[in-house]
Amino acid sequence: MAVTRKKKKLSPERRIVLSVLFVLTLLTFGYFIFQWWQEKRSGFAHYPGFGILLPTGFDIHGIDVSHHQSMIKWEAVKSMKEKSVMLGFAFMKATEGYTRKDRQFSRNWQKAKEVGMPRGAYHFFLPNKNGLIQAENFISVVNLEKGDLPPVLDIEETYGVKYTDLRKRVKEWLSVIENHYGVKPIIYTNADFYTNILGSDFDDYPLWVAHYLQKNKPRIERPWTFWQYSETGNVNGILSKVDFNVFNGDSSDFEALRIP
Repeated sequence: MAVTRKKKKLSPERRIVLSVLFVLTLLTFGYFIFQWWQEKRSGFAHYPGFGILLPTGFDIHGIDVSHHQSMIKWEAVKSMKEKSVMLGFAFMKATEGYTRKDRQFSRNWQKAKEVGMPRGAYHFFLPNKNGLIQAENFISVVNLEKGDLPPVLDIEETYGVKYTDLRKRVKEWLSVIENHYGVKPIIYTNADFYTNILGSDFDDYPLWVAHYLQKNKPRIERPWTFWQYSETGNVNGILSKVDFNVFNGDSSDFEALRIP
């Protein structure tokens, strides 16, 4: 005669544990679905290694550095890969004003070349100083080679200078640099500074615009080439926070921008 075994009932404690696990599973699944939806909606995606949200829809990402990042291990920077993203360029501060040279520039410039990182150099512009002399400072320090990015003028403040005088000095720097290197320089500034102070006088120059407050793209009407969207990124080989940027174009556009 077959013996029918009764199903063992779950104890109240076990039921509570299973219920809690089920709820936690649902919450975890819901969190990841919500995060995915938020990223799709905002145009940004989370990359834990970089420590920030990166804008989607761009193929080429990069950083900019100066002596504030101290001694950079460029091999680690070049080899870092987070999901499908690797860093494809690096701008570095070269000069400031009449005579200043960034104390890490020579090392950054050489090491970036050694690891095959596309590189660019920028000058921090002092609007209360002569543009021609500032251009000579940059030229005395920066030797551009085939494959390098165009020189960059970093202009962020007025120092109380009249806008007309500021624009005149900026034009002086740009003209001297373009004549010397044979390539149109890039202007770096924030969206409001460009719109309210520089304006249409400089619309023929490639623009590298800083704007952190708007998703998907910077808040500026004119075309732009680079967008600095964060100043708090993490990169292997760099101990401090780093500015992050994207290039507005594909690999063919990027190659066309580089020094022939």
